[in-house]
Amino acid sequence: MPVQVGSPAPSFQARAYVGFVDEFREITLDGYTGQWLCLFFYPLDFSSVCATEIAAFNRALGEFDARDCAVLGCSTDSAYSHKAFSDTHQELGKPRYPLLADMTRRISMDYGVLLAEQGVALRGTFLMDPHAVVRWQAVYDLPVERSVREVLRVLDALQSGEPCPCEQLGGVEAI
Repeated sequence: MPVQVGSPAPSFQARAYVGFVDEFREITLDGYTGQWLCLFFYPLDFSSVCATEIAAFNRALGEFDARDCAVLGCSTDSAYSHKAFSDTHQELGKPRYPLLADMTRRISMDYGVLLAEQGVALRGTFLMDPHAVVRWQAVYDLPVERSVREVLRVLDALQSGEPCPCEQLGGVEAI
């Protein structure tokens, strides 16, 4: 059954590459209990579009930290591929958040973003509250990049508990 806003986030455990400390770790959803979590899926390492998204989340990490929101990236590549991608792609650098390896495609399937025939995930973004309840999701087709500013705008709205007019709220600049 696909993930729905208001439902518990599907649990996961995965090996991840953590670039800023250059190590591999086991990451679980339970490890983020008590804080907000932004989990974003991307199709593949060694793609210029994916690199720009990973870099954009990395540049905005201070904004997420200020909102007590952790960030996780996830693709169907291996943790070793994530490391090689980070080591060889100049714009990407060393991400300061974990990149999950979903080689079994279980996480992508559980979150409803897996393109089974291609073996890759769509560009999905999920915001979970401190109780691991999905509060927002957006899923884009492969060629469409997401907006990190929009993710921050929605996070501000969710954390405020107030209605959020279009293009307004918090320190996120309107387009």
